[in-house]
Amino acid sequence: MTTAAGPGQHSEADRGDKGGVRTALAGLTTRGRSFLAAGIAAAICAYVLGQSDLLRVGLLLAVLPLVCATVLYRTRYRVAGSRRLSPARVPAGSEARVHLRVDNVSRLPTGLLMLQDRVPYVLGPRPRFVLDRVEAGGRREVSYRVRSDLRGRYPLGPLQLRLTDPFGMCELTRSFSSYDTLTVIPRVEPLPPVRFSGEAKGYGDGRQRSLALAGEDDVIPRGYRYGDDLRRVHWRSTARYGELMVRREEQPQRSRCTVLLDTRSLAFRGAGPDSAFEWAVSGTASALVHMLERGFSVRLLTDTGNSVPGEGADGFAGASQESADAAGLMMDTLAVIDHSDGTGLSRAYDVLRGGNEGLLVAFLGDLDEVQATVAAKMRQRSGSAVAFLLDSDGWVREPGDAARPLDRNEERLRMLREAGWTALRVPRGASLTELWRQADRERTGLGATSGGGAEGGPA
Repeated sequence: MTTAAGPGQHSEADRGDKGGVRTALAGLTTRGRSFLAAGIAAAICAYVLGQSDLLRVGLLLAVLPLVCATVLYRTRYRVAGSRRLSPARVPAGSEARVHLRVDNVSRLPTGLLMLQDRVPYVLGPRPRFVLDRVEAGGRREVSYRVRSDLRGRYPLGPLQLRLTDPFGMCELTRSFSSYDTLTVIPRVEPLPPVRFSGEAKGYGDGRQRSLALAGEDDVIPRGYRYGDDLRRVHWRSTARYGELMVRREEQPQRSRCTVLLDTRSLAFRGAGPDSAFEWAVSGTASALVHMLERGFSVRLLTDTGNSVPGEGADGFAGASQESADAAGLMMDTLAVIDHSDGTGLSRAYDVLRGGNEGLLVAFLGDLDEVQATVAAKMRQRSGSAVAFLLDSDGWVREPGDAARPLDRNEERLRMLREAGWTALRVPRGASLTELWRQADRERTGLGATSGGGAEGGPA
């Protein structure tokens, strides 16, 4: 059997010409091997007993599977296969559909085919389809569903075809060379728009004029362009330069948001889709997508000081045509993010620039006194800071276990709050949406207690 590649994502199967007779005999089924063994046994008995009729029967039984294997191995028709994922990026716990297509690009019809795709065990059982005779130039399309509760990148393929003869004596397998990748991203929880006091507003809300130090009369002008409103003509500058000059338009000030994810292995206990670390990853994804939708320039930061490859100095810009691509890059990064071997948050602290980071949202695991002090200092390098502190011991505790004292966690929360953080403890099974609203309420109360802060924008 030969195969050919078609357009798009079509792939070409291996011909498997090596091995010759050995390959053909290796494809004999249980029925074929039984016929061959029975034929040989009958031929030996006929020779010993001198029964010519039994010898004919034995030869027929032995030759039939060999003929089927030879004809099947030397069959010359060309088959092309393709695979399409819908969608190629799916949240954890959701299903994706895989569409398979087989085209017979030869002039001969095929025999009975069994189509099989290789998938990781976490996506479900290996799908198998039986395709009846495919006419010359015809095609067959089948599909199956995959689902994973664990985020990650999972290879699908290569696609395999099993060809069998009408008598079921022989089966030969041909594998296509290409494969596709299914990306399972963290769950994203929609967050309500809130107003964190002290943060700047999103794109287009916080605007400022470019003013000279002398005041409004010294607005820096620019040359007149076709379509400019004549009411914006700056006559003093026009007289000075001898050409029409207009007041410079208000420049949009895009706010920044940094989302910090603590990935230290020593900060989290337990594993699986319901672990504290997976909740933190999902919360990080939700905050990133929410801030991009609100028009913020968003940056993803981990305790190792690393961020998403390809992002700018201020992160990815939101409320633009590239925001969907930016969200996709961040989701792809979070899909494969894992625990780090780091022991502290100092690298992330060094990445934060002094006093100009805008909003800082942090998802933190267990903190000792030293790391709580480092986290408290991060508040000085941001305009506003919100922390979600996960008690990983509480996430792995069974219902019948004795409750552990929360003095240490309360002490860490107190340190963060005294430094200006809006810090919340995250119990097992907590809803990020409710915690998001609670952070807004606590931040508003903090601003009122301290005499009020700068007006914040919706986040």
